[in-house]
Amino acid sequence: MRLTLHRTLIALTSALAIVPAAFAAPLTTLDRNGAWVSVEAYGPNIVHVTIAVDKDEVLKGPGYGILKKNADNGAFRHAAGQDGDTFTSNGMTVHVNAAPPARTPSQPEKYFAPSLAPVGLQVKNAKGEQILEMQGWEMSPQTVSGEKTYQVGASFAAARDEHYYGMGQNQESTGPLDLRGRTLECKHWYDAPTGESVCVPFMVSSKGYGIVWDNPSATRFNAGIHGRTSFQSNVGERVSFFVITGKTTDEIYSGYARLTGKTPIPPKAAFGLIQSKARYDSQQEVLRVANTYRQKKYPLDVMVVDWFYWTRMGQMDINPAEFPDPDGMNKQLHDMGMQSIVSIWPRYETAGRYFNELDAKGYLLKDKDGKTVDGLPFRSDRTGGLIDATNPKARQWFWEKSRDNILSHGFDYPWLDETEPDLVPDGYFYSIGSGDRYHNLFPLLHVEGFADNMRTWKPNKRVLILSRAAYLGSQRTGALFWSSDVNATWEALQRQIPTGLNMTASGIALWGNDIGGWQAIPGKSDGTKPPLLDPSDARDVVGQNDDYPELLTRWFQYGTFLPTLRLHGQHKHTDIWSFGKQAETILARYDTLRYQLIPYIYSQAKFTHDTGAPFMRALWMDFPNDPNVANIGTQYMFGPAFLVAPVTEQGQTEKNVYLPAGTDWYNFWTDEKLAGGQWVKVAAPISQIPVFVKAGSIVPLGTEIQSTATKQGIASVKVYPGRDASFDLYDDDGVSYDYEKGKGTTTRLQWNDGAGKLEARGGDANLAKNLPSLMKVVGK
Repeated sequence: MRLTLHRTLIALTSALAIVPAAFAAPLTTLDRNGAWVSVEAYGPNIVHVTIAVDKDEVLKGPGYGILKKNADNGAFRHAAGQDGDTFTSNGMTVHVNAAPPARTPSQPEKYFAPSLAPVGLQVKNAKGEQILEMQGWEMSPQTVSGEKTYQVGASFAAARDEHYYGMGQNQESTGPLDLRGRTLECKHWYDAPTGESVCVPFMVSSKGYGIVWDNPSATRFNAGIHGRTSFQSNVGERVSFFVITGKTTDEIYSGYARLTGKTPIPPKAAFGLIQSKARYDSQQEVLRVANTYRQKKYPLDVMVVDWFYWTRMGQMDINPAEFPDPDGMNKQLHDMGMQSIVSIWPRYETAGRYFNELDAKGYLLKDKDGKTVDGLPFRSDRTGGLIDATNPKARQWFWEKSRDNILSHGFDYPWLDETEPDLVPDGYFYSIGSGDRYHNLFPLLHVEGFADNMRTWKPNKRVLILSRAAYLGSQRTGALFWSSDVNATWEALQRQIPTGLNMTASGIALWGNDIGGWQAIPGKSDGTKPPLLDPSDARDVVGQNDDYPELLTRWFQYGTFLPTLRLHGQHKHTDIWSFGKQAETILARYDTLRYQLIPYIYSQAKFTHDTGAPFMRALWMDFPNDPNVANIGTQYMFGPAFLVAPVTEQGQTEKNVYLPAGTDWYNFWTDEKLAGGQWVKVAAPISQIPVFVKAGSIVPLGTEIQSTATKQGIASVKVYPGRDASFDLYDDDGVSYDYEKGKGTTTRLQWNDGAGKLEARGGDANLAKNLPSLMKVVGK
């Protein structure tokens, strides 16, 4: 009886949960002889298509992550004809086929053909070219966690020359980027064999459209296999997806931002060096590391206090034996121009002070009998109940305890770890329904609930949160995402580049990884070449792994050109000076370069906020007419200027790099000019990774600072000639939300290539005045 009641309540809550408070009525709801189809618009280049057997299901509106308030049908015209219904705007045309005439099924069809009414759909772009055709849909009855439901899916035609990107974080590839020919399990999976996978079900096609798949259960994505591309979700009562079109990829990402939310500009400190370790065992160690950075004059913005600063899991306290004065510690960090991040976990062991309260209130993940789930039935990870982030009261409780017990001691920002969640919810139950139905939802609700409360608490201090997983719309929370607990190996480094490029292609622009790998350093190297850096003065950290200083250095060089740069790892030490003198010299140089690039990087954060497009960009985004870049996942654009090709092999001192066609390129280190459309062999001594700058680029470089707490000036403006160019140099106070009120400063830097003249318009008058002395034209 208890199980039946529990399931009934879950089913009722689940049904109510996805009904929005208000949403625009669809353009129309069509009857296709047993299949209901609704078409709803979110502006001129976005349509929401829902298909179900039950009419009520197609009228429920979109699911989690979608900003329902932005529904807008005003741009579309609807015309009905004998061949079906057509919806037209200046951005796209959607046609839903008429129902086929009734006929008697053949003998084989009586046994093997789908029983669902067929639904056909085509999408054309603004030019009238067909870019997408839906060929079929699926609702297959099944029982999941005791609930009668369906496996739901849809399939689309795949053109021979079509390429696919996005779908969140998947670490299976060591180089190729295109998802075509692959089957992905789009689900949050900490234990994925090649590294944690994260489901953000947004796919972008080379044909000029994107599909947002609106279902939070575990989803299989088949990309261009046997001429079709399909989505197949484990739980659902309808097929629901969005199609976004665009003449450029940036138009598609602008549509995605309108649909799921803008990426806020994080505090400027987020783009400086973040120093972390698993774990600093005392406040004395935190302050020792911070003070050493200042003594050595190596720039640093953030110190991180990772896990087990508490007395027990879920106690939500700070161990006074190890951190006797966290307020004083944070004051000292602030006095040095640094900020702090502290890890806050979402689970509670049974012996902790809060477990009984949370259990009694029903604020933890439950099993089928309504009993709190304690730990996992697998792995050596068996302790604690998971906070139920789908319950608004539980989210509020978690925030208040985090604020009062931890953040109030002067910590600036939280690290919300285990946001997959790590305690896998399949077979268990949230307050809104089964963990199977909502497998991928936890990180959005958990992080966004915390972010909203942070902004209410300190309304003019920007939110920054470290988060290990994401879902549709997670970019709007102010979170920095990273690739989880990856191995400290060359193979893991290789996997990071394509992994990050498909994650940013999924609309999650602020992505990075643990520089050097989080897992323990292997006992010995598997390298086959002599190490490029001397490990002899780093034995207490690297042991007998002779090439780890080389790996850490190559990883840090790559990280210098990532949206976020964070040293981390389960190592004795993780700071710049702990891997030998030779490594330290190079790491310090790249740390300084990172800070010189902050005016450029911060301007890219504004670009992402304004457009929704990532600034860590796979080559296909910027060079769509060059077929050679479609599958390159070993190099990328960092903003509009830099092409970065990280070194990912031990002992490597030169690398083949592809320079995309349609432009010339300059070697960043030597200023040598090369033509695009070719592979070139590039010198890559241990002090350099291959970096090129596109001809027709303007790169502002900042003055040397110790942290972003110091106002940074412009030290030089480098112009890479070859075509006219412009760059919007953006700055603001780096801390508040005043930028949302237009209080930032944008200086338009304009280069006239024919005249050889650089101008500054608007914004910073002092920069305009000093521009002649700051300008350096490469090659002249």
